[in-house]
Amino acid sequence: MKSTLRTMAAVFGVLALVSGAYAADTASKDAAAAAAPGYSYGPVTEVDYIHVEYGHFDDYMTWVTSTWVPTMQAAKQAGLIIDYKVFRSDPKSPDDPNVYLEITFRNMAAYAGDIGDQAAAFEAVTERVICSSACQDQARVHRNEIRRVLGVEVTREITFK
Repeated sequence: MKSTLRTMAAVFGVLALVSGAYAADTASKDAAAAAAPGYSYGPVTEVDYIHVEYGHFDDYMTWVTSTWVPTMQAAKQAGLIIDYKVFRSDPKSPDDPNVYLEITFRNMAAYAGDIGDQAAAFEAVTERVICSSACQDQARVHRNEIRRVLGVEVTREITFK
C-alpha cells in the first residue's frame, strides 16, 4: 500500500510539473502574441523639399528630365529603388517648397541616402549616368542659383496586418 501511495504521489508530482510547464509555456506564447504589434514596416521614401526660384521652373524641369529622371530609371533597373515621383505645388509662402522629389526604396536596408546601406551602389549609378562626384558638385552650384533645397525627409510606410 505504501508503495502504491508513493507511486501515486510521484505520478501526481510529475503531472503537476508537466501541467505547470505547459501553463507557463502557454502564458509566454500568449504574452508574446499580445506584445506583437499589429503592423509591419514597409517601403522607405526620401522626400526632397525644393523651392525653385520664380521664373526658373522650366530650367529646373530641364535638369529633372535630362538628369534626375534617367538616374532614377537606372537606379530602378539596378534594383536600388522601387519608384520615384516629382510633384509640383503652390507654396503658401516664399519659404515653402514648390517641388517635391520622391525616391522610394523597398525597405530601410535598401535606403541609399547619406546614412543608407546602399549609398555606394547608388553613387556608382549616378556616376555612370551623370558624371563623377566632382562633376556633379559643380553642376549643383549652378542648380543652387535657380533652386533651394529646403530639406530632406525620410518616411517609412506602416502596413497593418
